[in-house]
Amino acid sequence: MRLWTVHPQYLDARGLVALWREALLAKKVLRGATRGYRHHPQLARFRAQPAPVAALNAYLAAVHAEATSRGYRFDARKLAGPRTARRIVETRGQLAHEWAHLLRKLALRDPARERALAGVRRPRPHPSFTLRAGGVRDWERAPA
Repeated sequence: MRLWTVHPQYLDARGLVALWREALLAKKVLRGATRGYRHHPQLARFRAQPAPVAALNAYLAAVHAEATSRGYRFDARKLAGPRTARRIVETRGQLAHEWAHLLRKLALRDPARERALAGVRRPRPHPSFTLRAGGVRDWERAPA
């Protein structure tokens, strides 16, 4: 499961679809509707919010907006429920780590997209996040 800190605009088609599915799974986990993934580290920053499911709904809404802008038809009914306007604080180091991770993935599965993004020096975060100084988060499991 990867709930990207990077803006979904940078993801390739496969990555965007995977993010949608994984975020929907994360929503189920936070609602207690599944037994798997309950302790997944990617959920830590959502669980730390006053309204974790509302924070994930806001996250999903931005993913849905990106998908819609590309002409995809993700089911908007899955966005039901409250959304928070409160942003989650994330570190610049985490964003940079994920950016490098994404570029490595794209180099393998979508080299043209990776080349197109290679010139991006300051990737935008997902709209659910606001950045502050700091390194890679302790819960991160992806290789450095």
